[in-house]
Amino acid sequence: MATPVRTERPRTVAPARPGGPAAARRAGPLGRLRQAGRTAPGRLRLAGALLTVLTVAFGALTAWQVNSRAQAAERVVSYSQPLSQAAADIHRSLADADTTAATGFLLAGAEPKAVRDRYEQDLATASRLIAEAAARTTASSPAQGWLAALNQQIPVYAGLVEGARADNRQGFPLGGAYLRYASDQMRTVLLPAAAALSAAENQALADDYAEARAVPWAAYGLGVLALAALAWVQVTLYRRTNRVFNIGLVGATAAVLSAVLWLTVTGTGANSALHDSERKGAGPLRALNAARVDVLTARLAENLHFVARGSSTQYADLWSKTTEHLSASNPPANRYAGTLPEALRLAPADAGAAIDEAQRQYQQWRERHLAASTLENVDADYQGALDATVTVKEADVPKSADAAFNAVDQGLARAAETELQQFRRAAEGTDGDLRTAAAAVALLALVAAASAVRGLGRRLAEYR
Repeated sequence: MATPVRTERPRTVAPARPGGPAAARRAGPLGRLRQAGRTAPGRLRLAGALLTVLTVAFGALTAWQVNSRAQAAERVVSYSQPLSQAAADIHRSLADADTTAATGFLLAGAEPKAVRDRYEQDLATASRLIAEAAARTTASSPAQGWLAALNQQIPVYAGLVEGARADNRQGFPLGGAYLRYASDQMRTVLLPAAAALSAAENQALADDYAEARAVPWAAYGLGVLALAALAWVQVTLYRRTNRVFNIGLVGATAAVLSAVLWLTVTGTGANSALHDSERKGAGPLRALNAARVDVLTARLAENLHFVARGSSTQYADLWSKTTEHLSASNPPANRYAGTLPEALRLAPADAGAAIDEAQRQYQQWRERHLAASTLENVDADYQGALDATVTVKEADVPKSADAAFNAVDQGLARAAETELQQFRRAAEGTDGDLRTAAAAVALLALVAAASAVRGLGRRLAEYR
């Protein structure tokens, strides 16, 4: 009997569900995310990943932005403002050297040692500050070119002055020509280079101030987004579980909110301190430095007028132009106020008294200058006019224009020291506060991420 042949029925493979794991694998990462989002544990894991990314990104971005502000604030205190003030001191020292050289020339053999020492100290100060500034600026800085030009030209100027002094002591009229030429080199080469250097350093200071006071809007935006995400997850959990609070998520929210508040308080305090340092220190110093240079230029014009012995009117014109620029209190619409009234307007109270006294001495100086001009031009008394302007006679010194000029210069120097102290008191420590805030926000962000993961982990444990 034949054995019947058994035939197997073909197995049927159930088609994969459109939304099953196979489809998710074929769809790639996006498909797997959609698949995970269809289950409660998957949604909790996605929420945990989102909150972790947001809080950590908030901490990292905030730390980076606030550290950038801290670095700029540090540059303001230890780099930009000192270089800006050094450039102004170079400008003032060179102007004072030129003025003092003319004073010594007029006194000739009667030149006091103090006058000569002041001239040499001015040149030494300018040379030292140029060397220090060159060492602190990069090779690509535009300041390097001005510093190199000043470094090259100061010895040339000093040589011309020495030649003028030597001729003057021997009674050679050529000495006056040498001195005027030296002064012309100072006013057309060195002082413009010093002014350009000062402008470049002032711009660098302004740039650092702007960066130090920049508001970290991106950090605030990410902080608000993290808070919104935390609130949304907590509301969603409440609706699905009827649990009012999730301790982990509440802790994460408190940490992010504390970070945002810390950032706001520290940022506001730093901005206020930097604003005060500019309003009471750096800004008034710029105006005061301009007034000090104008005062020295006016004194130089006064002295060179006597060196020229009436051979030129350019120094009388320079006096008129400089004093107008210095003291104009009611300028036309297209002109700015005089540098001395502007320095007084911007000065903090502590420095204002010294500038106000300097302004009174300046008016006395102008009156004595006018009296000396009357002696020279009306009475034809050149020697009397010279003695009223520059003198070494003890009895005449308090009544001379020289005494009034020195009072003005010393008053402005006291005001400058006061404003520099105001700047330091306001700005120092700002960078440290910002760095502390950056570290605190980064730490709070990590705490927030850990708290969020822990809080959602407790909900995930309920599904195991």
